[in-house]
Amino acid sequence: MAAAGSSFSLRLFAVAAVAVLPLLPFVPDFWITLGGYIGLYSLVAIGLVLLTGVGGMTSFGQAAFVGFGAYATAALTTKFGFSPWATLPFALAATGLMALLIGLVTVKLSGHYLPLGTIAWGISFFYLFGNIEWLGRFDGISGLPPFSIGPISLIDARAVYYLIWLVVLVAVVLSENLLDSRVGRAMRALRGGSVAAEAFGVDTARAKLIVFVYAALLAGTSGWLYAHVQRAVSPSPFGLNAGIEYLLMAVLGGSGFVLGGVLGAAIVTVLKDQLQNILPKLIGADGNFETIVFGILMVAVLQLARQGLWPFLMRLLPPSPQKAVELSAEPLERRRLPERGMAVLEAEKARKQFGGLVAVNDVSFMVKGGEIVGLIGPNGAGKSTTFNLVTGVLPATSGEIRYMGRRIDALPARKIAELGIARTFQHVKLMPSMTLLENVAIGAHSRNRPGVISAMLRLDRLPEARLIAEAARQIERVGLTEHMHKPAGSLALGQQRIAEIARALCLDPALLLLDEPAAGLRFNEKQQLAELLSQLRADGMSVLLVEHDMDFVMKVTNHLVVLDFGTKIAEGTPAEISVNPVVLEAYLGGVE
Repeated sequence: MAAAGSSFSLRLFAVAAVAVLPLLPFVPDFWITLGGYIGLYSLVAIGLVLLTGVGGMTSFGQAAFVGFGAYATAALTTKFGFSPWATLPFALAATGLMALLIGLVTVKLSGHYLPLGTIAWGISFFYLFGNIEWLGRFDGISGLPPFSIGPISLIDARAVYYLIWLVVLVAVVLSENLLDSRVGRAMRALRGGSVAAEAFGVDTARAKLIVFVYAALLAGTSGWLYAHVQRAVSPSPFGLNAGIEYLLMAVLGGSGFVLGGVLGAAIVTVLKDQLQNILPKLIGADGNFETIVFGILMVAVLQLARQGLWPFLMRLLPPSPQKAVELSAEPLERRRLPERGMAVLEAEKARKQFGGLVAVNDVSFMVKGGEIVGLIGPNGAGKSTTFNLVTGVLPATSGEIRYMGRRIDALPARKIAELGIARTFQHVKLMPSMTLLENVAIGAHSRNRPGVISAMLRLDRLPEARLIAEAARQIERVGLTEHMHKPAGSLALGQQRIAEIARALCLDPALLLLDEPAAGLRFNEKQQLAELLSQLRADGMSVLLVEHDMDFVMKVTNHLVVLDFGTKIAEGTPAEISVNPVVLEAYLGGVE
């Protein structure tokens, strides 16, 4: 979601909320009550938007976190005499602690194991709530006090309606602020896989845990409100069926949009109420037939509108203006580049085996300061695997890799990135739905440190402006300024490859690794790329380049290392390599 689009949607939501207030006295009590429940469910759906639509983690167990918030306040108010307001910190603490413990295990799962894991603990907590004597077993806890402000009780549905939607508005604002920040971009980068995010300093495990706990806290807040609106809690609203409905709300409304969660909650809640009245009459029997309709609806949405209904609604409104980039913001601190000629990268007998397959066979080479080194060879020679060893994507089986004299072969990718090594990928790894500016800004993730709380409260605006300005400068540097606010997925393949270079430069690296950067580029674009590399070399940056275009390689490199079947077969200047018989044999099968 673009930052400008987010702020526009938020303003639209706030205006709509204010416009509805004068109408509430004329709305029947039934719809006021239903509107309150829509607000309660919206909190959970917003959390699922961030967890599933943004973070790429599917959860069927959010109803359990609603239960933690509800049972925590129910126990404290009925058994210890706490005020409902005073229980909120405890309800959030209990929910957050359980989310942290569960998340430490759950977020490590991938593929279908993650949703299966959430189903497992969702069912477990449902039966846990129903079998603890102190919590009333399956009968639950009743007699909870309502919210009150001084002598004014909020027991009336109209009175508590305002409280619920005030909390929803706060949740929307905090969530939008979080997404429009350094932390939010890291969260959105999770959907593209961990490899690219880790390559630019993102601690993906921490980012996953943050979004998991945040979504749980929103669910816990909903449970806290629900307990005192309903004035009773029991396990039935916190089971697997409720978890599935919450997920349907997020997917139906728009799993990549915060306000999509609110829209989805409204549609599912109203539709469920109406279907429960209509379907039994049509079928002539009692039962939860609305579940069948929801299943069909889920399949239809996934097939026909995978981004949900919110984008369709936004198309009916005028486009939001693009947010201006403050290029005058103070530049980020620059890295001191190594002296020319000093050893920047040293690989000494680097080896990588996959079982019995030797992908990189005791390869040794060096990259010096202010030098462009080409790593070439036929397909399957082990070039990209060597890149992955240098950047920490793969651990070396044996041998040593040193950067500025420090061994890095045992470091994770994000730590290597923080040292000053940036890379592009053989297969482009950009987030298609994010703008080019947002994609490139991820490259500067490790150069800025505002955290979650400062992002939610918009206390990070100064460092955020510096980071965005840096991204804009790098986009201008590679000649893609006119595409800055376009979704990265709308760019041509050649432009996406150039965009990856801009993202890598945003890290301010001392060593830049480019994996086939000229693939898919037209002649003029290759000329511009060659000029850019020459300028980087002149500035003192070191470059390790993998490329199949030999004309391009011969023109831009100072030194070449040739691999074949994972083994180094030659090394030297471009002129020497061009006449080396061993190299010609590997490429052409022999020469006369």
